[in-house]
Amino acid sequence: MASGGSSPREGRKRKKKSDGSVRGKSKSRSADASQIQADIDRFTSAGHSALKRRDYVEAINCFKKAYKAATEIKETKAHRACAFNLGAAYVEAGEPQKGLEFLEKAQPGEKKDRVADLQYNLGVAHEALKDQAKASTHYFQAAQLYRSQGDGSSEGDTCMKLARCHIRMKDWSQAAQVFQRAAETYRVAGLLDSAALALKEASTLMLESGSFSSEDVIAMLSQCLELSVSITDQETLGKLYNELGLNFCQLKLFAEAAECYEQALPLVRPKPRRLAVVLQNLGAVHNTLGQYQQALDFHKEAAALHGSQGSRRAQGRCFSNLGFAHTQLGELEEAGESYLHALQAFKDTDDYMGQWQACEGLGEIRLQLRDPDKATVYYKQALGVLSKCKDSDGSVQERLVNKLSEALQLKLSLQQRGPALRRGNPDRNFYRPPRRVADGNGGEPSQGRPVRRDRLNDHKAENGFLVGAAASSSGADGDQRPHGETVILHTPANPHPAAPHTTQQDYMSVLPEANRNLNNTYEQPDVDSQDLPMAEPHAETQQSDHISETIQQTRVDKNELPVAQCVAGDSANSGNAVPMLVRLKSRFCSIM
Repeated sequence: MASGGSSPREGRKRKKKSDGSVRGKSKSRSADASQIQADIDRFTSAGHSALKRRDYVEAINCFKKAYKAATEIKETKAHRACAFNLGAAYVEAGEPQKGLEFLEKAQPGEKKDRVADLQYNLGVAHEALKDQAKASTHYFQAAQLYRSQGDGSSEGDTCMKLARCHIRMKDWSQAAQVFQRAAETYRVAGLLDSAALALKEASTLMLESGSFSSEDVIAMLSQCLELSVSITDQETLGKLYNELGLNFCQLKLFAEAAECYEQALPLVRPKPRRLAVVLQNLGAVHNTLGQYQQALDFHKEAAALHGSQGSRRAQGRCFSNLGFAHTQLGELEEAGESYLHALQAFKDTDDYMGQWQACEGLGEIRLQLRDPDKATVYYKQALGVLSKCKDSDGSVQERLVNKLSEALQLKLSLQQRGPALRRGNPDRNFYRPPRRVADGNGGEPSQGRPVRRDRLNDHKAENGFLVGAAASSSGADGDQRPHGETVILHTPANPHPAAPHTTQQDYMSVLPEANRNLNNTYEQPDVDSQDLPMAEPHAETQQSDHISETIQQTRVDKNELPVAQCVAGDSANSGNAVPMLVRLKSRFCSIM
């Protein structure tokens, strides 16, 4: 019995002791996992709070700690969620490349397990990296997943992002269709105000693409107007009506355009710059409808407001429209004054196209006043300025040369007939002492010669002012016409020329230069936007020969749209702007 082995009872005791140790270790591991999970939740919550404060550094630190903690447990779902949040935080903080690395780690293995928010964030990251093709692929997948989940609001938001990717790829037709899908999705979700804005974008791009019939565009605009009653924000509604008016102008539905501008007027009155834009457009539409007397007050008020806002180039365009209206009313002296105001404004902003057009108008007026000497001076000046325009049309130069020849022939004819038979009065000029120039800043009007810069506009913007989609705004580099522009001449010998051969719809045909001053933007002075063309004068009126160029409508360069929409209005200039990539909005998830 004195053997070295242990008794069976002792063995059983050791076995029981061993089993208790294993259970203790298991409990310890379970407690550790629970603690780690609690830490992950705590770090994730802190990261979300930091994002709300726009403290991106703190948010990234918190999500990093959560991601590191998740690597210590075998919970795959938590690991992916932490990678998802960290990647989204990097994207929103303006580091899309880093964000993309973590977002790709959050990708599930099976396609059926794809997460809509993850696809959305991948789209945002690729969009920030300017890879529009990959961004559009992820946005499309996200939109499909949101639809399968019945999340109409998120699907609509994603479609808006997808459409803007197509805009940057200059696929106008596809972008228009995606905006239509967004509108329908918003409508089903009960977000009628968002649906109206999406329809407005769709109609604009339908016109841009030229692949839709005018009936389709009109139907889209009509739906947009019906839904616009759901928009409660006056600022948004005012901008919407102004842009719808521009689209109606391109369709040559000027009565409908005027109605839109009139509805916009009371909504934009609190904002002088926006009010100036709507007044400018309303006056231009009345010019087109041949309602020149009604247009005068709109032109004058718009010019005064643009001057008070330092929008010198836009002010010049208003004076140009005012000169045209006076010319049509036979008020040549007033027309001459307005063109002189316009000429000085265009000189102040190095707008060569505006300069030669104003000189051409002044030359035409002098011809009608039988003053060939001054007409010759203005036509020569117009030709000199035209030579500075890089993309000037040869037909414009030919027309100016013909007008110069006409002035010289009139001068020769009058010389041959003798001074006694001259009907022109060489002492007549446009500087009438009683004429007053309105003070743009609300002060009393001042007398004097109308071309004094210090009296007409005490302060000017460096670049003039943004204008809508008509004649392209030109700067120091000359007459810069946007892509797709068409020019047709209206000459005395050919007052109604045939449209050039084109496959575009009828509404894409060109409109006359007389009302080139429709204005689509009013946030900041002249950045990168173009004028909207105006329409042909009323059939019963005689168009002035100096307004002879017609330009096809183009829109703001869609390739320059920001990655993420920023808040419209004066806040853009508040000085607290967030960098573009920081404005990218990612989507986050809670752990478990």
